[in-house]
Amino acid sequence: MSHTVLQYLLAAIVVLPLAGAVAALLPAPPGLKGRDPGQAVLRHGVTVTGAVLALAVALAAGFDHDSPARMQATTDISWIPALNIRIHLGVDGVSLPLLVLTALLTFLCALYSYFRMPPGPSPKAFVALLLVLESGTLATFAVLDLMLFFLAFEMVLIPMYFLVARWGGDGRERAAWRFILYTLLGSVVMLLGLLLVGIKSGTFDMVALATDNGAHLSRTTQLIAVLAIGTGLAVKAPMWPLHSWLPDAHTAAPTVGSVLLAGVLLKMGTYGFVRIVLPVAPDGAHTFAPYLAAFAAVGIIYGSLVCLNLARRGAGGDLKRLIAYSSVGHMGFVLLGIATLTPTGVNGALFANIAHGLITGLLFFLVGAVKDRYGTSDLDALSGRTGAALYGKAPRLGGLLAFGAIASLGLPGLAGFWGEMLAMFGAFRPADGLSRPAFLTFMALAGLGTLLTAAYLLVVVRRVCMGGDGGSTRPQTTGTEPGPGTPADVRSYEFAAWTPLVALTVLAGLWPAALLGLTDPAVQQLLRGGN
Repeated sequence: MSHTVLQYLLAAIVVLPLAGAVAALLPAPPGLKGRDPGQAVLRHGVTVTGAVLALAVALAAGFDHDSPARMQATTDISWIPALNIRIHLGVDGVSLPLLVLTALLTFLCALYSYFRMPPGPSPKAFVALLLVLESGTLATFAVLDLMLFFLAFEMVLIPMYFLVARWGGDGRERAAWRFILYTLLGSVVMLLGLLLVGIKSGTFDMVALATDNGAHLSRTTQLIAVLAIGTGLAVKAPMWPLHSWLPDAHTAAPTVGSVLLAGVLLKMGTYGFVRIVLPVAPDGAHTFAPYLAAFAAVGIIYGSLVCLNLARRGAGGDLKRLIAYSSVGHMGFVLLGIATLTPTGVNGALFANIAHGLITGLLFFLVGAVKDRYGTSDLDALSGRTGAALYGKAPRLGGLLAFGAIASLGLPGLAGFWGEMLAMFGAFRPADGLSRPAFLTFMALAGLGTLLTAAYLLVVVRRVCMGGDGGSTRPQTTGTEPGPGTPADVRSYEFAAWTPLVALTVLAGLWPAALLGLTDPAVQQLLRGGN
């Protein structure tokens, strides 16, 4: 496919959701209103996100897979000459998988919402916010200018705030405020670091900065820049101990909000580490790498222990909150891989990013479905004598929940395995100059984290799928259900929304070379300064 076609495809992928958001707020043409204006605008959301997904697939198909380290589909136009800020877009093997993942998850969320719109205000506002959120995340992975990266990074905050605050559940306003305050404070610090890099180097162009590899930045400048930029990215990642906004946001968010928050927004922080911090300020990254690895290892253990506590009987743990804390642990593996500063570790981090988006997105869809059917996501209620007992009452839903759990614990043959394994391999032999005994300790802690992850996820499956805290899998014949009516098994629209995530989780687990073949050449080039 020609460069011009790819160029237009990438530009359309970023701009089309914004145009769709504006159109969603306008009155529907008479022929498209149908019987229900609300359903018409939800159908509009499915159409626009479906078109964006089709464009992303076309871009991936036309991408030169023989040269994944080269920036492709590039657009470079002067925007603010006085500040040397340019509209610079492009994709390589690092950003392309994240673009496709974002387009896929947003389409599946729009499809799911068409049939199961979360209770709240106007569907018009919901669809418009969903599309603005998609545009911001896609732009984050496509822009190659530091100031544009910051604008795209911030663009997602307002729509996510309103999705949580207006369509969320109990405690939504507090959770939304914590989300916006934490991320905005982190972004202010990150902006200072980005400005420092741009002023000292004389350019905001990320490709030029990566090629320069910090040659025009003093060691002190690099240290300050990495500390400032890394703090902002770590909040979004989220890295322990800057993670405390995440459980509340996930617990209060509607189902599609949780899916997008876990599947897409968390990836923006770790992507920034790989795209900006490692190649632009290598000396600063090398200095702070052991501290990043230490925080990552503590996060893995901490997230697992909290989940284990939430999963135990009588703890009153919330299933959505448990999955949220599991994200702290899983993203710890991503940060550990990045901190090794090796191609093996960074490739593992990028693979774990995609795997976490697929698996945790599926888990939040499933938890939302369980809550819809039983009126609660409280583990004690779901595992009681009149609880879910999914194997007996909704066997397909129970089977999918068990699949998501074993994929999340890193079973070989599924997507969750490769990223965690490569991150630990990277820690086994970190980059030159890093303390190997320290990283071996971090690797051991990460290995312990995998065992704890398996423990709490198997406890969750036993309690929710078997019911009665591990009793009979047969449906209960006495008592009343926690939720109204008879629980249904997987519905057709749920099957349509979840099947792609299941299939890709299996495909990535069985054929990891499809993803690693894209990321590895690009990672090798970034780590050696774009040369």
